[in-house]
This record gives sequence, structure tokens and C-alpha cells, in this order.
Amino acid sequence: MANEPVVHVVDDDAGIRDSLAFLLDTADFISRTYESAAALLARADRLEAGCIVTDVRMPDMNGLEMVRRLTAMGVRHPVIVMTGHADVPLAIEAVRAGVKDFIEKPFDDEALLASIQIALADQVGTTEHEGRDAEVLERLASLSARERQVLDGLVAGHANKVIAYDLEISPRTVEVYRANVMTKMQARSLSELVRMTILVQRP
Repeated sequence: MANEPVVHVVDDDAGIRDSLAFLLDTADFISRTYESAAALLARADRLEAGCIVTDVRMPDMNGLEMVRRLTAMGVRHPVIVMTGHADVPLAIEAVRAGVKDFIEKPFDDEALLASIQIALADQVGTTEHEGRDAEVLERLASLSARERQVLDGLVAGHANKVIAYDLEISPRTVEVYRANVMTKMQARSLSELVRMTILVQRP
């Protein structure tokens, strides 16, 4: 039991902490909850092996700043960020800060549990994530040149009308390409599309 990985849950909302702890318990994960980023950082030097699931918007210190501080302290736990205010710039910032995955609230329980399983597998050195990355890269390769241009605009956080202006096409045409990209990439939301794209392209 002592060697079991621990899912460290950071959220200032007690109700969310409790519900996540219950979900993790029913899925046979060991969890530890923290009411703030500061509370987790206070234990950083003795943090049990596992992964971290954190809300991105919290008072005093947000989840991304916590990730940066953990990195500076040499803590290498994979981090999954949750947010109720998902937008493209935030998704990009989270991944560039070193976040392993990005989950939009309200999230599907199975999607979160799958993300946790992948994060834990990554930490112990399995190749499960490599298979997922290979699938995403294969989907990227299936895009036409114009679809890839539209995707690049979306990943940069540009609105449809800005992409249309840059590519000298109509906003309606951008919408068509965007829908095609979502279908080919098998993304259920814009944040998921951006997340999977920047995760596989991150150095």
C-alpha cells in the first residue's frame, strides 16, 4: 500500500475536493486533498509519488503558478489542470507551463480517470502515452494544407474572423474547415482540439 501512487487533488472548493476524493476512491485510487496551492507546496519535499490534479483558478495562487513553482523545486509529478473557464490561451499557457493534460469542467468522470491513468503510466515509464501521441500525429497528417492552416490559427488563439483575414477567405469558409478539423482530429471541443495538438508538438 505504501508504494501505491497517490493522486494529489488541489481545489479551493471543498465540495469538489470531496466529490473527486469519492470518485477516486470508487476507482481504487489513493488520494490526498489540499485546499490551496500553498498547502500542497508546503508538502512538496515529501510528496508521495503519483500525479497532481488541480483547479486552475484559485485565490492567492492559481494552478499554473503552482506548476511553475513545483518545477523550480524539482518536483516532477505529472499535473492535470481542471478549469471551468476553458479558453484557448489558457490551454496553451497550461501546457507550456508543463501541464500533462487539460480537463474542462464539467468533465466526464471517465475522461478524468483515463487522464489520471495515463499520467501515472507516464511517471512509471510505460509507453501508453506514446501510442496516444502517435494516433494524434496520424490524425494531424491527414489534414489538408488549408485545414492545417486553420488549425494553426486556432492553436494560436485566433478567432475565426482573424483566421479568415489572415488566409484571405470568408469566416464561413473557416467554419467549414474548422468543422472538418474537429472531425478528423476526433476532438469533442475546441479546448480538447488545442490540447491534443500542443501536447504532441511540445518539445
